[in-house]
Amino acid sequence: MTTLPVLARRAGVGALDADHLVRLTTSWGMLADLCFSDLLLYVPVTAEPPGPDGVEPELKYMIVAQVRPATSRTLYSRDLVGTVVPASSTPGITQCMTTGHIAFRESRLMHADEHRVSFCIPVRHHDKVVAVMVREYELNSKRVRGELEREYVSLFERFANMITRGEFPFYVDEPAEAPRVGDGVMVLDQEGNIIFMSPNAASALHRLGHFAARVGDPFSELGIEMTAADRARVTRLPVVEEVETRPDSIIIFHAIPLLAEGEYTGALILMRDITELRRRDRLLLSKDATIREVHHRVKNNLQTISSLLRLQARRIDSDAGKGALMEAERRIRSMALVHEILSRDVGDQVDFHEVVAAIVQLAHESVPPGLVLDIKVVGAAGELGAARATPLALALAELIQNSIEHAFGGRDEGQEARSGNITIAFDRGEERLDIAVTDTGVGFPEGFDPEGSSSLGLAIVRSLVTTQLGGSIRFESQGGAKVLIEVPVEPSFE
Repeated sequence: MTTLPVLARRAGVGALDADHLVRLTTSWGMLADLCFSDLLLYVPVTAEPPGPDGVEPELKYMIVAQVRPATSRTLYSRDLVGTVVPASSTPGITQCMTTGHIAFRESRLMHADEHRVSFCIPVRHHDKVVAVMVREYELNSKRVRGELEREYVSLFERFANMITRGEFPFYVDEPAEAPRVGDGVMVLDQEGNIIFMSPNAASALHRLGHFAARVGDPFSELGIEMTAADRARVTRLPVVEEVETRPDSIIIFHAIPLLAEGEYTGALILMRDITELRRRDRLLLSKDATIREVHHRVKNNLQTISSLLRLQARRIDSDAGKGALMEAERRIRSMALVHEILSRDVGDQVDFHEVVAAIVQLAHESVPPGLVLDIKVVGAAGELGAARATPLALALAELIQNSIEHAFGGRDEGQEARSGNITIAFDRGEERLDIAVTDTGVGFPEGFDPEGSSSLGLAIVRSLVTTQLGGSIRFESQGGAKVLIEVPVEPSFE
């Protein structure tokens, strides 16, 4: 779906004006709910040059945003965003753009008692009309509006005047959990007295333990420890505040100042019971903390095992036995790296780039004297689940260690230090991760058969890749050893 800024630039709207329109559409769901109507945002399309005959082309408008009400049925079942219309078919919009005043247009629907009404509101930014917001609704003479609907539409008209004067939207971010009109509405006058309260707003106050709120009462005398309304009056900006009472009732208040020529005339307060939402948030935080603690304990246990193996290796006289224990200790440390990173992050996904960096650091510690080794990482694997990150980390550690031990040969007494390079290249696709581990050593011996190899490290790698990861592995010699691994992964949304 094409975004509003892209469409606005295509129509010739400047960057600052487009930002103003984005702020408007971020909060205009509330406006659509208040007026029980569809809202469409029109911008003028940059005029084309005159034709060969010198005739000026007709002015056109583009619909760059659309919102449907949650409080009423929509008039438009299809998306109109991106539609370009000639000015001749929208005289109300042209009147708005020209005069800077609100304009009405009415048309009768064929074979029906309803009239289609367009309420055109000029959107002003920095003393310039940059767009027109159109409220589209059907006017039925037989339908009687109730008090709540009349109050909501009156509030919408106050916001429409603020938009016309450039006082709305405000230069603040819309809160992610902002209440909707249907959650609860309260209106205060400029002295802070309650002049309207919807039934859902009264219910929200009841859940906080306040049953005496009445229209006409000063809001400050209700005993609610909420300062959002006062701060909105002082700052002339919206304020969001959560109020919590025991036992565990939490209401979010969104106080929006109502202005007229810059003067504070009252406030619209939207309120929503978020008790259950916060309870779930706390459960998730508790779950995340538990998962991190589990990974932390697994890491500690693996490090304890690693230390025990290292101590045991020091007490063995056999070089073969000591080497076997040290190899086992190194493998366990590779597994502990994944759990260490998971113990720091929320969730069960791990940034594998961190794991690879730790594996490379671990590999450098095992480089024998006389070998200058450069290990380079190309590309990135992205995020992987713990179930895939642990065996993959162990497989990479084995391949790097295999290159260190076998690729670059030994050094005789008096010879200069050797040098070598190992490259680990990642190519992450939507459903597959390709890894190439290449060194500049002697390569695999002629006729090398990985299936018949006696190398425990390579046997571990094959088992991890093919069995645990469900992937494939190939061994090649191209001026050195090259191991190609392909493993399936979850789709990447980066």
